[in-house]
Amino acid sequence: MTSVSTMDPMHPARPVRPTDDLPGTAASDNGEVEEATPPARATPGPAALSPAAPRPAAPGGAIPGGAIPGGATLGLATLGRIAPELRPAVDPRELRARVVHFGLGAFHRAHQAVYTENAAARSGRPWGIAAVAPRSAHVVEALRAQDCLYSVTSLTGPRPSPTATRVAGAVVEALGMRTDTGRIDRLFADPEVGVVTLTITEKGYHRRPDTGRLDTAAPEVAADLAVGLGAGRLGAGRPEAGRLSAGLSAGAFADPAAGLSAGAAPGGAAGLRTVVGRVAAGLAVRMRSCGAPITLVSCDNMAANGAALEAVVRDFVDASSWPDRRALLDWMAVSVAFPSTIVDRIVPATTDADRAAVRAGLGVDDGVPVVGEPYRQWVLEDSFAAPRPPWELDGALFVPDVVPYQLTKLRLLNGSHSALAYLGAAAGCATVADALATDWGERLVRGLCAEVAATLPAGGPDPVAYAEDLVERFRNPGIRHLLRQIGSDGSLKIPERWLDALRTLRASTAGTAPAGPAATTSTPMLELALAAWANATRPADDGGQLFGTTDPAAPALGACWRGVPDNEEGRRETVRRLLGVLGAADLAEDDALVSGVTSRLPGLRAGRIDLTDR
Repeated sequence: MTSVSTMDPMHPARPVRPTDDLPGTAASDNGEVEEATPPARATPGPAALSPAAPRPAAPGGAIPGGAIPGGATLGLATLGRIAPELRPAVDPRELRARVVHFGLGAFHRAHQAVYTENAAARSGRPWGIAAVAPRSAHVVEALRAQDCLYSVTSLTGPRPSPTATRVAGAVVEALGMRTDTGRIDRLFADPEVGVVTLTITEKGYHRRPDTGRLDTAAPEVAADLAVGLGAGRLGAGRPEAGRLSAGLSAGAFADPAAGLSAGAAPGGAAGLRTVVGRVAAGLAVRMRSCGAPITLVSCDNMAANGAALEAVVRDFVDASSWPDRRALLDWMAVSVAFPSTIVDRIVPATTDADRAAVRAGLGVDDGVPVVGEPYRQWVLEDSFAAPRPPWELDGALFVPDVVPYQLTKLRLLNGSHSALAYLGAAAGCATVADALATDWGERLVRGLCAEVAATLPAGGPDPVAYAEDLVERFRNPGIRHLLRQIGSDGSLKIPERWLDALRTLRASTAGTAPAGPAATTSTPMLELALAAWANATRPADDGGQLFGTTDPAAPALGACWRGVPDNEEGRRETVRRLLGVLGAADLAEDDALVSGVTSRLPGLRAGRIDLTDR
């Protein structure tokens, strides 16, 4: 069974691992890894239940530790034959869709969904999730084929064992963002739905790197703004999305168009391709129907992610041609909350060996299993506009200000992850655990955390203890967290993970910031990490990046290496150009920094990792 984190009263943001598993509970980095495409199912699972249909009784006859004959697939029909302690913490058929989530990847299902299921079980309230996949039809169909059930495996050692696997049941509907527009509209119009959460990665916000505002010139955003959201009937679209017995909660509209003025429903919502546009359209539906308050919760790795989400959604509405956009913006100002959050659990990509282990442990096939480390954490700004699941019953921490926790996570955990990704790639490592097994891996994590600690505000976790936890977590051989995946999208990640801290430390060292603990701090670890990232942006023979990473800015990054001589001065020019692509012109003008980064490139190119100061 999987341990459920409780909060250490001496360190309220540090989950402790109980020695005894709690009965009937399920157990999760931070979304670095997106959901691998699961195998498509040829046929759907048991028919979806209408809201008024009676719920069938679960079959009995559990077979603890034994296989179910006939190659059975996970679903409501086979759930009763799985050992009771491995079933969901709450009867999935008793849940209602009161949370909408965008981003049906592995991280959400191993993190927020687990917290929500345990909150429902411990509160006795029917908190269920309608999960929306922005793109992947495969994961939607695979979840529907299993009545939205899937397994969560906690990896406590080398794969495929030891592990702890159980079935999760908080997701009650699986929806496609462009194919189930009517159902999504009905959910936004339902006053019982009070929370919308998102895990769509940094790219999904379409922010300008210079301002952090919505990039209205981005092709997908511009296309969404051009979509006509004219007359249409709320609720049009596919009616079945999984366990629809958990679909319309009490108070939902019997008439799908109830509460909407004529022509107000966004009939063109199926044409929207961005989550930002789809959420903005959903808020328009809510204002025009029930008008009830609602909270939007970003669970992505960005500083001030709540403010970032609010900015891009408001920018989209403001740039739209909707005739009531001013009224919508006014309504949002008083009825929609955007709290910031920090999420943490390392969730690597699922392998065939993991699927085989699930089959052996549960006795059924699972087409969409997720795996993760035992550790998980969720810190949320206590600023909600509507009722929410009591996630604190499963150890989530609600605080008035998440900034100390957020910067600790971004700069220590995420910052170390990115450094390990690029240095490990240069050294020929494949995974985080591989990098930790080198003679430099642990020293890098501790050294980087110590270097950056001076930039963290008071009130967060103890940096030294946090670094020790990171070493323990990163060393876990059961977590095959690929460096290539962590290192992808570096142009979007490292400005927040490294550059703000680097600016603070460089300014303090130069005497341009108030005197304090950072006044004598040098930046060798950040310079080494930045050099490793620069090395990884070199173009490969196939036109991609050197170590197989991907990045939306890859063409611009690759161009920085062209047309310069392969000597010290040429490398200095390349580093300046790369910093310019990151929007860090100020750092590109720091000659000492550029020289420090440049001096490390030859060794990295030869696969040598040198942690000494220079």
